[in-house]
Amino acid sequence: MTLKLLVLFLTPLLSGLLVYLVPKGKGTNFRLLLVFAGSYLFAITVIHILPELYHQSIGTELIGLFVLCGFFLQQLLEYFTSGVEHGHIHTHEHHDHQHLHHHHPHDHTQKSISAIVLLTALCIHAFLEGGMLAEPASMGPHYDVNAILLGIALHRAPAAFALMTVLAFQLGSKNRALPYLIGFSFAAPVGLLISSSLAEAEVLSEQGLILLYALVCGNFLHISTTIVFESSPDHRFNARKMAVAIFGALVAVGVEYII
Repeated sequence: MTLKLLVLFLTPLLSGLLVYLVPKGKGTNFRLLLVFAGSYLFAITVIHILPELYHQSIGTELIGLFVLCGFFLQQLLEYFTSGVEHGHIHTHEHHDHQHLHHHHPHDHTQKSISAIVLLTALCIHAFLEGGMLAEPASMGPHYDVNAILLGIALHRAPAAFALMTVLAFQLGSKNRALPYLIGFSFAAPVGLLISSSLAEAEVLSEQGLILLYALVCGNFLHISTTIVFESSPDHRFNARKMAVAIFGALVAVGVEYII
């Protein structure tokens, strides 16, 4: 439990702090890291999480319904986050440059509210992800939480970097953005602690946990496919991105069947 909590907290925190060393994350290496993370997350969802879910005693229709709900819940959250959770960095520099000399008194308040809305949406997603790492006995001995933990860590790292980049620009200072990063870093560990505590106290039943997993599984499907498909927005074949995507999937297969 302690290792999971540390990974969930430190991965986004340290990744977000990289914005002090690497001001921009729009290079090829950053995009290739995103492709790898997306491909790994997609593969681990398809070959590990979904099969385990469909082996449960709950009706498969109910599990499929919750996966679908999770998919569209993530679509709704992205309306508020603009895709920050899969590494999108939108700073609208040109638009803001045109308005540099036209500050309104309530501009700062609006930016703060916008930052809070962004953080809240990201934290809901991170909270659900953390909850996915509780380990009910009903999932069976083959349910490997560490494989899922790696997938969560891989995609939370670029998400935290993107969050800091966007908020540092939006709030005009990296230091002002720092408390938001710390709040984001706490969300997943809190989700894990609460879901584990509720499960131990039998407030959250094993069936409830399984349905939570199905919901987050839908989140994962949305995020991972978005990352992989958006990496080639013009739909041109890119051998390097394809190779990285296949490598990410193979790592997931290796984690599932070899380790």
